[in-house]
Amino acid sequence: MIWKISMHEISMLSLFSGSMITGALALLKIKSGVMDVIEWEVFSLMSSSIVFTLVLDWISLLFMSFVFVISGSVLSYSGSYMAEDKTFNRFMYLVLAFVLSMSFMVLSPNLISILLGWDGLGLVSYALVIYYQNEKSANAGMLTILSNRVGDVAILLGIGLMSSLGGWNFLFYSYYMDESWMLLKILLMISAMTKSAQIPFSAWLPAAMAAPTPVSALVHSSTLVTAGVYLMIRFSAALEGSTIQSILLIISCLTMFMAGLGANFEYDLKKIIALSTLSQLGVMLSILSLGFSDLAFFHLLSHALFKALLFMCAGVIIHSVSGYQDIRFMGNLVKFMPLTVSYMTIANLALCGFPFMAGFYSKDMILEVAFMSWINFIALLLYVMATGLTVMYTFRLIFFSLTGGYNLSSMSNLSDEDFLMTNSMSILGLGAILGGSVLSWGLFPECYMICLSSLMKMMVLMVSIFGGFVGYILNFMSVNYLLKSINNYSLVVMMGSMWFMPLLSTLKLSESSLSMGSRMEKVADKGWFEFYGGQGLYYLFSEMFFILNSLQLNSIKVFMKMSVIMIIIFMVLSI
Repeated sequence: MIWKISMHEISMLSLFSGSMITGALALLKIKSGVMDVIEWEVFSLMSSSIVFTLVLDWISLLFMSFVFVISGSVLSYSGSYMAEDKTFNRFMYLVLAFVLSMSFMVLSPNLISILLGWDGLGLVSYALVIYYQNEKSANAGMLTILSNRVGDVAILLGIGLMSSLGGWNFLFYSYYMDESWMLLKILLMISAMTKSAQIPFSAWLPAAMAAPTPVSALVHSSTLVTAGVYLMIRFSAALEGSTIQSILLIISCLTMFMAGLGANFEYDLKKIIALSTLSQLGVMLSILSLGFSDLAFFHLLSHALFKALLFMCAGVIIHSVSGYQDIRFMGNLVKFMPLTVSYMTIANLALCGFPFMAGFYSKDMILEVAFMSWINFIALLLYVMATGLTVMYTFRLIFFSLTGGYNLSSMSNLSDEDFLMTNSMSILGLGAILGGSVLSWGLFPECYMICLSSLMKMMVLMVSIFGGFVGYILNFMSVNYLLKSINNYSLVVMMGSMWFMPLLSTLKLSESSLSMGSRMEKVADKGWFEFYGGQGLYYLFSEMFFILNSLQLNSIKVFMKMSVIMIIIFMVLSI
């Protein structure tokens, strides 16, 4: 136990120290506007140099600071959450390996060196998803790793295409990529979509909730899934004026809407939060596709704070209610766990964009800039509906788990007495309140000029109030008869199951190949190939050996017959 305590405490102190150092360096870089690039030439082949590059600018250093502070909080939290786990050390090493991979990914402006961190993230993510080693975890891990491999292959193809430029540093070359580089832009967009779980690769993110809750707080909410957004931010100069922007806008808006819709039908606590992460990733990529990469980065950082806090609160609740994740078995937790519920309410309000919380500064500015931009009516409608749905599923979650009727068994022991977990949440709780305002003052010394009509200006507030009201009031309705809408493949089932994406990504994708493989095994491997192959050759050789054996039995009849046959053959040949 001493080793466990010391390990998570040492990791927390080291990461917090790293966070303070990188944060101070980021502030200096913002003030001076200087970027440091460290290059190490591995080898040179003809005119191309394979270079390992690290870039130290305010974007990478600030993101690293946030990764370190969230990782430190999660590792400290894990000291209590995973205390009874027999393989605690392995868990800690995996999380630290994830932090190392994330560091490589964030600090690399080179498409080859970024692959080291990019592949490391996928591998460690897979190891963490299958951590509990049961069938559900194995299936979720396989879906996660195979979805991410699509993006890895896209980056490898992109490396091949960029080789014609003589280098792979996208900080230098992204400004000169016109429409002739459309294929490279499509490949990079696909790689970002797989890592950030956009349509049609969305199924892996809710499935990855099979991992331990501290992993969900760090990996699948605030850092790993934003790697795709970060890659697009680095390549944002290449997307300017490209057709890719329109494609990315409609895909991200649809993802945002689909995730919000699905979360209103979900009952698994962690999956609801995972779908809200998916919705916010859609917000980041949508504003990025409109050309505002600085706003996307702003929302990426503020979202990381309150979403990690939300997952950690969910972990405390799941820990207290004996492992239940169904929100229908919770209720009225505010009386038993006031501190955890307070932190969770702060995170929920920040997610909704409540005024002066962390999410308000980034989300409200993103929506107003989007309303002011040149977007079509469909994108505007998806923005408005997704905003309302976000508040709706948040208030639904609050009703079922925090304020509604008490639905747990009478023997449940609920309390806030685990100081290690609650103290770990306090730093992120402070960030969820103050993080947005501090970031907005630091990143935007000059204000955005927002020019909207009164109706459009009030649209976000009205939609949020309406969504919250509907999301809370609908839960008081009691439905006691069989609903015809809950038949298989109905509209309601489609809306609640992420538009059948988990089904299409798993069963339907592999059904034809598996059935063909089964047919080939039956007809070929165990059929004609066996008849003419293994078994056929066995019978043929058996007959031949039987004949040869009979010729060698020293029988006078056989020798006489062979002599007569040989004489006849010679006579025929001599003629």
